[in-house]
Amino acid sequence: MEAMTDGCDELGEEVVRLMLAEQFPQWANLEIKEVEHQGWDNRTFRLGDDLSVRLPSAEGYEPQVDREHRWLPFLAEGLAVPIPSPVAKGAPSPRFSRVWSVYRWLPGEPLVVSQSVDLDQLAADCASFLRSLESLPTPLDAPQPQPSNGFRGDPFRRYLPEGEAAVAALDAARQPRALEWMRAAANTTWDRAPVWVHGDMASGNLLTRDGRLDAVIDFGCMAVGDPACDLTIAWTIFDEPSRERFRHEVGHHIDTWTRARGWAVWKAAITMQAARATSAKLKDAQRTVEELWRDDAW
Repeated sequence: MEAMTDGCDELGEEVVRLMLAEQFPQWANLEIKEVEHQGWDNRTFRLGDDLSVRLPSAEGYEPQVDREHRWLPFLAEGLAVPIPSPVAKGAPSPRFSRVWSVYRWLPGEPLVVSQSVDLDQLAADCASFLRSLESLPTPLDAPQPQPSNGFRGDPFRRYLPEGEAAVAALDAARQPRALEWMRAAANTTWDRAPVWVHGDMASGNLLTRDGRLDAVIDFGCMAVGDPACDLTIAWTIFDEPSRERFRHEVGHHIDTWTRARGWAVWKAAITMQAARATSAKLKDAQRTVEELWRDDAW
């Protein structure tokens, strides 16, 4: 995964304003404010009351812009909650060397900072969203697993070598079971027609309002393939009771859940390997590990 480099760290509100003035002058006088909770793949700025500006944080994420502009309108009508709506595509320039986007602003608070969500209800809402996503048609030109979406939707065995290398970040007593789970995940495959996957069902990409899931954002990793990667929220977000509701309502065969568990172990291990000891990401990964072991009897 690429770091946030390539000049993106120098981007600020004034630079974004100058880019808008050059390419979309109708919006250049709107208030611009960098959002507080940034993702990894993009830098995001709120533009006025109704729009946002998103800029890929590294060259490897640039293909996500075209992917979202092509496929988000196709997905939107069939989903259970709102998703981002592209409004305009910015061109590369001397100020910023990659394509970038203007979207409709979606209200709501990222789950990562929300304090008022009923996890049981959220489990039902997320299951409804994923069922609606997986039910959508998959045209022949739908995005395939590839480097720019982290090979989401591919068989888990692609990730096994990285997971085996990162497992040393876990407590020694947990390493054998973690390896067992990842190797079990690598020994099963999705044997049905490919379905749409979001690819990054992280808490920062789930917007909530009035205690409910209100929108899902950041579809840059979308693909068609194996849905197991989207099920990791069973352990990364939910607790034991809400996990059971999510598992029941979203469905799927036991083999798909075996791969989902492998994904969750992989994600926790590589995060703990890379994260600083005091980082929020490390704490989230440690919580995921605790939930995985709490769910060990499953």
